[in-house]
Amino acid sequence: MATEAERLFGTDGIRGSANSELTPDIAFDLSRAAGESVQGHVVIGRDTRRSGPMFVSALAAGFNSVGIDVVDLGIIPTGAVSRLARDTAAIYGVVVSASHNPAEDNGIKFFGRDGAKIDDATELAIERRYFSDQPYRRAVGANIGIQTVMSDSIERYVDKVKGTVEYSMRGLEFVVDTANGAAFVAAPYLFREVGATVEVIADAPDGMNINDGVGAMHPEVVGRAANGRVGLAFDGDADRLIAVDEDGEVVNGDVIMAIFAKWQLERGRLEKKTVVATVMSNLGFIHAMQRLGIDVILTPVGDRNVVEAMRRSRSVVGGEQSGHILLEDRSTGDGLRTALRLMEVIASTGKELRELRTIMSELPQVLMNVPVRSKNDWEKNTVLARAVAAAERELGPRGRVLVRASGTERLIRVMVEAPTQSEADAIAVSLSDVVAAELA
Repeated sequence: MATEAERLFGTDGIRGSANSELTPDIAFDLSRAAGESVQGHVVIGRDTRRSGPMFVSALAAGFNSVGIDVVDLGIIPTGAVSRLARDTAAIYGVVVSASHNPAEDNGIKFFGRDGAKIDDATELAIERRYFSDQPYRRAVGANIGIQTVMSDSIERYVDKVKGTVEYSMRGLEFVVDTANGAAFVAAPYLFREVGATVEVIADAPDGMNINDGVGAMHPEVVGRAANGRVGLAFDGDADRLIAVDEDGEVVNGDVIMAIFAKWQLERGRLEKKTVVATVMSNLGFIHAMQRLGIDVILTPVGDRNVVEAMRRSRSVVGGEQSGHILLEDRSTGDGLRTALRLMEVIASTGKELRELRTIMSELPQVLMNVPVRSKNDWEKNTVLARAVAAAERELGPRGRVLVRASGTERLIRVMVEAPTQSEADAIAVSLSDVVAAELA
């Protein structure tokens, strides 16, 4: 197994400061490592970051050099790359995006033929080849890969997605915040195609304003713009959705999952009465599911882990508190499809979102991120283990403590849920101080 310094892939692909931590050289060698032992074509999509074309070019050149054709999808949501990878039988779908990170960052993530993120074994094989000293295969002559452009990629994606809708959206009004990101064209096009009336904000990307005070990380912005309507906020690559109800209250991934689970249960479509969530889901979500007689499978953080558990359990609802929601196709988070499904629930029930959200009450939750020297073997620190155990005894069944390493950054994350905000704050600060003293 590679050491921390030799790992490329985190929880959500590869991510770093563009042209500094993550360079075109890395992208070029990464695509050579991924493409050298396979045959077929790759589809690549990106968000609106200034560095996006640079990384697409580097990835495409690497794939071409080992004989792999590349189809450029242009600026398009992550969910669309997943869908078009499946529909075109691509070896990989590759997304160039750093998701909710600022414009200075960028990232690369891979999807397989099934539209889901590649598994651990595939990631490890790519990493081993990347770090190998062996020269890469060089395609020559007619074997060199070529690059083409899919000019109608958004239209193809929208046609597929709108075909899943069972209820009319006519008469529904929403405000959509595209975070100046990958959905700035696709989202309004899709929603208008299904008959909804939408006002769009944060839809003027300039290469450096993606996620800049807007989008899923700042739902208060769409809440103000909505003015009594439902607001829908996406992140930079549009794989997550955070909604705002008619009162301006935030509706996060836990609440959206709870709404979907209840709706599918009432329609007799919740297979095995099971949903899949991560360990970060609020305890209030779990309690709400228990009241409905729905089992909750908890996984580590990361929508790839959710996908695997959904496929094993045949669940049709899964996701993360952050707004990554997975539906029946069990492939990846797709904020636009999630938004469509939420519209469907509103349209079919005739209920406003502020009523639908009452299915669950969230416990006060605090999440603190502590920078550390290294994430290696942090679980073996006995002082931290004792502090966590003491906090768990103090809370008992009234709350929850979760300490984990970030999958993408050199951080330890401390999450505490408690009956009151003050108690959650106090325990989280105390544990964070221990992490800093022991590991920083």
